[in-house]
Amino acid sequence: MRAAVLHETGQDKLEVLDDIEAVGFGPGKVRLRLRATGLCHSDLSAMAGVLPQPAPFVPGHEGAGEIVDVGDGVTGLSAGDRVLVCWLPACGSCPACGRGQTELCMSGFMNAGVPNFRRPGGSPEEVFGMSGTGTFAEEIVLPAECAVPIPDDVPYDIAALIGCGVTTGLGAVFNTARVEAGSSVAVIGCGGVGISVIQGARASGAAQIVAVDPVESRREAALSFGATEAVAPDGLDTARNSVTAGEGFDYVFEVVGRSATARRAYEITRRGGTLCVVGAGALDDFLQFNMFELFFDEKRILPSLYGGGDVLRSYRRTIDLWRAGRIDLEGLITHRVRLGEINEAIGQMRTGEALRTCVEM
Repeated sequence: MRAAVLHETGQDKLEVLDDIEAVGFGPGKVRLRLRATGLCHSDLSAMAGVLPQPAPFVPGHEGAGEIVDVGDGVTGLSAGDRVLVCWLPACGSCPACGRGQTELCMSGFMNAGVPNFRRPGGSPEEVFGMSGTGTFAEEIVLPAECAVPIPDDVPYDIAALIGCGVTTGLGAVFNTARVEAGSSVAVIGCGGVGISVIQGARASGAAQIVAVDPVESRREAALSFGATEAVAPDGLDTARNSVTAGEGFDYVFEVVGRSATARRAYEITRRGGTLCVVGAGALDDFLQFNMFELFFDEKRILPSLYGGGDVLRSYRRTIDLWRAGRIDLEGLITHRVRLGEINEAIGQMRTGEALRTCVEM
């Protein structure tokens, strides 16, 4: 089968190969035929080494498709079922799951260290899948918990988005920050996840939503998805003064994953307000505060991993909001490519041209 492989961390391009095999099928596993996958900025971060991931590996973690086969002991799933890929499944038995913090379950992260693919005769033969998945492939073998059934009216491309970016952005608003109606919100970084944050803030009843991004096309998109104002980074102080009379925003979402933008986000958050860190950053990128400002300003700093809540509940909520017309998921897909054109899609994401690219299998 075909899959896109990164041979070494730090390489700019993937190689699309046709001699890759999905491995590991057996008890508790499912074999999935991918139909659509989204290109997420986290894929680029893993390729660059910002997010730790063994190589060689198949990127992609935002996918949907149909089950081809199920292993012994798998219940509730059958061949032919339509599913989305959950890259961070909950085991249901660890301390984090017992506390209801299923997004902190480590079982999914452990999958990242187990090869999902092999290349017969290759060197090395073992090939990993990003975050234990690897959806830039025609087929994949996953733990059954990673395959979540979707209703018949949800297209594969929409389901793929729900599998990561949309759930992350909406969840940061609904689960982590819990944005209140009538509040002021700033969103720094307006790619696919940032736009989902904007849609969540609008659905929550935020009165002002300021989108911040250096790319003009993304600022224009942010306005169409519910932002009340969109500015380049150098216009942020002016926006803060005009929207909040200089006090600062009630909620600020950092959706870039860099200490510089997180520090900037902290500075424009009002005293007693909430900074929600959504972007996935590097291990060696440190964010600094002084002890007096932490004490005196009483700003809440809330990281949000995968939307900060029960992902299965978040999936259902997203589908309900989409069905009701409260959020626009089709509009997030600005580009469509085939697997053989994956490097073109990567270039579009790096330049900021694309919000979300759907890779159709």
